[in-house]
Amino acid sequence: MERSWQHSINGIIGKIITLIQLGVSIWFISSLWISGMMPMKFMTIVIVVALVMFLMTFGLQFVRSNGANLAGMVLSVLFLAVFAVGTAVFLTANSTLANVGGATYKTDNMLVVVRKDDPAETITDAKDYLFGRLTTIDQENTDKMLDEIRDNVGQEISILQYETVQEEAQALLDGEVEAAVYNEAYESVIEETIEGYTDKVKILHNYGIKTKIEAEEGRSVEKPFNVYISGIDVSGPITTSSRSDVNIIMTVNPKTKKILLTTTPRDYYVEIPEVSGGQRDKLTHAGIYGVDRSMATLEKLYDVDIAYYARVNFTSLIKIVDALGGVDVNSEYAFSAGGYSFSKGMNHMDGKKALAFSRERSSFSDGDNQRGKNQEAVLSAIIQKAASPAILTSANQILGNIGDSVETNMTHEEMAQLINMQLSDGGSWSVESQAASGQGDTQSCFSSGAQKLYVMWPDESVIEELSAKMKQVLEEK
Repeated sequence: MERSWQHSINGIIGKIITLIQLGVSIWFISSLWISGMMPMKFMTIVIVVALVMFLMTFGLQFVRSNGANLAGMVLSVLFLAVFAVGTAVFLTANSTLANVGGATYKTDNMLVVVRKDDPAETITDAKDYLFGRLTTIDQENTDKMLDEIRDNVGQEISILQYETVQEEAQALLDGEVEAAVYNEAYESVIEETIEGYTDKVKILHNYGIKTKIEAEEGRSVEKPFNVYISGIDVSGPITTSSRSDVNIIMTVNPKTKKILLTTTPRDYYVEIPEVSGGQRDKLTHAGIYGVDRSMATLEKLYDVDIAYYARVNFTSLIKIVDALGGVDVNSEYAFSAGGYSFSKGMNHMDGKKALAFSRERSSFSDGDNQRGKNQEAVLSAIIQKAASPAILTSANQILGNIGDSVETNMTHEEMAQLINMQLSDGGSWSVESQAASGQGDTQSCFSSGAQKLYVMWPDESVIEELSAKMKQVLEEK
């Protein structure tokens, strides 16, 4: 009698556990379905396996044996745990993709800067100061910032106007004005002409201005497309406008599974559409005016359309490479940099070593050109590792690390579609690289006024070759 009662209790508990197992497995399957990442053939397999697991564990609860009941409960708990962990991991990855993707705006971080020894602690302390402002560039954002200052101090402010940000910065240091208003992205331009400038000033007030970036119509990840990869170094939000030190166009053909990486030197002397008014500037300075201006500059240079962009804080390279377990990178030269030695040929690198390899240029006679090639080599190694089965063991760690360091205008749905296509088709990707070159010179730039800076004149014949190669990859079937 007691054994029969105990068996009945065990059966009830076992059935409850298996029903919970069924609920968690349905939750997992629903999450996969809604995401759009999983191909139908794999969805079918997951559904069949989940159903078989449930029928097996649930059926064991009807066997008149305490041993069978207990075995069913143990298996049910194990299956439940697998589905629960799988759901948690997947939801985390799905959430990260949603946060990284779908960027639709850029942020201009406007600053009020005073000298380092200035007694003012808040913007209201500076209400009677003489403010410097720019009149030739970034006027719309500057006007918004000045309105923000007036709202904070509750009165009109005194303003002195300057044509270039270098003149305004020098005027601040010389005491000609007591505060300077400009876009944070210009600090790197100021440093090019006034050494140690940022150590001589302090930020009194800042204000982020968001501007919508229009998406290209008719874009699709099912067709060949171009992605602009911008490597930046910013301490604030990834959306903040800043110089782009790495400029790579990744041409992707999902049908032929080919990827072509085209690097353009940061000092390339080019026009910035809708900004420089026909005057040339360094390519890296285009990022000051937003990622859309960098894209437009490269589109004009190579006569191609760029549908997507991905901005990567280059310090996040350490996290990505380490999460992948390191990458194997081919170096064209033997050299030392950042406390590391690199041999000619293949080098296994962790994150810090890969970052040192990517940033070095003084070791090469070809300077920035070779640095661009090295950055391509690191990116190629990351893509090759990420496209391999090894990614499955560290995908969640990688996604967890890059949330604050990467942004793209590729939507969550488009990224899910790419993952679905890769899982459905299988196969590895082939990655090729090419790099633009040119002639070094010293010229004035739109963003730096009369001050002459090192630039690189584009080699038009090389540009034509690179453009033709990109179009070839896009058109292959």
